[in-house]
Amino acid sequence: MNELFRDGDIEKRYWAVVATKPEPQAGELKHYLVRNEEKNRSFAYDIQKQGSKEARLQYKLIASSDRYHLLEILLLTGRHHQIRCQLSKIGCSIKGDLKYGSPRSNPDGGISLHARSIRFVHPVKKIEIFVEAPVPDDNLWKALTQTLWADMSRPDISSSLI
Repeated sequence: MNELFRDGDIEKRYWAVVATKPEPQAGELKHYLVRNEEKNRSFAYDIQKQGSKEARLQYKLIASSDRYHLLEILLLTGRHHQIRCQLSKIGCSIKGDLKYGSPRSNPDGGISLHARSIRFVHPVKKIEIFVEAPVPDDNLWKALTQTLWADMSRPDISSSLI
């Protein structure tokens, strides 16, 4: 499994709830992350810095409510706090993520980031493995996913997920 991660042969998708709609509403982010272990935090830069590592992800807005937006994220690299750090860098902090700029915490103390699915080819059996996690059981996630499922019936939306 470690080799699959290292070689980028694992597809990991996440869903994140943010208060600010990203512009553009879909794209690829490329930053250079510097990890500060003392603060347990990463910092994103547009240019390479000493000790930085390239971080790339693709994102797409997939649903919206009056106040919040649901993003689907496909990790292209796997860095410390990568999604949290990169979304914060573009002004889209994850709901509840005080460390990366959200104005307030969630009632349960967590952040609104969900590991949605993982896909890979089994290294020995050579069959595709796909695991999808159910969305968290709270009203905001339910509202956003109901909007998503309703939109999925529209032909202009259904094929547009990354």
